[in-house]
Amino acid sequence: MLATDRDLLVHEPNLFRELGWASQRLVKATGAISGTTLTISAYDVDLANAGVAAGHVVVIDGAPLEVVERLSATTATVSRLRADPAGPAIAPSPMSNKPVTIATFAPQVALVRDQVLRLLGLEPPDESRVTNPDALRRLVALGALHLAYTAASAAGGEQGWSSRTWSRGQFYLQRFADERERVEARLDLDGDGIADACRRLNVAQLVRD
Repeated sequence: MLATDRDLLVHEPNLFRELGWASQRLVKATGAISGTTLTISAYDVDLANAGVAAGHVVVIDGAPLEVVERLSATTATVSRLRADPAGPAIAPSPMSNKPVTIATFAPQVALVRDQVLRLLGLEPPDESRVTNPDALRRLVALGALHLAYTAASAAGGEQGWSSRTWSRGQFYLQRFADERERVEARLDLDGDGIADACRRLNVAQLVRD
């Protein structure tokens, strides 16, 4: 995956609070935090079965946190949002018996990822061909935010908060377009692990029949 929920959170800290209802909910339970460990107390919740993994976002008592690692069926290492995703986990405030929700915008991320890969001439879309995937992370995240906010606005009608949500979606569409002008992908087209093509998304790719 070229981007995760954590990457969306970097750009939009309120995403999982504002649009949690428009996401795919994986877990709803109660839980506690001690140090950097989240413990789910609901007996019928299994983080592994729910597909919870590093890169997901957990909202506990209204605070969004990164999932750094799933430890067991009921525990995970969590962190405040880090400047460096490879850096050490930053312990949140301790708490107990608080509402926990883990939701994902993975479908929106996947849709944008496939679109970007096709624009690079990769059909079927295969991100393993991209040798500098970090260069595409921001682009995919911004596109997913556009989809999330515009879809939420359409679902909510044209009045009140939904019109503001539509504007937010248009803001991310412009940022996506700006990033698309800038980004450059290095591609391994022959499968030898070495980049042999460099492509930009602001030009058309011509293919000889």
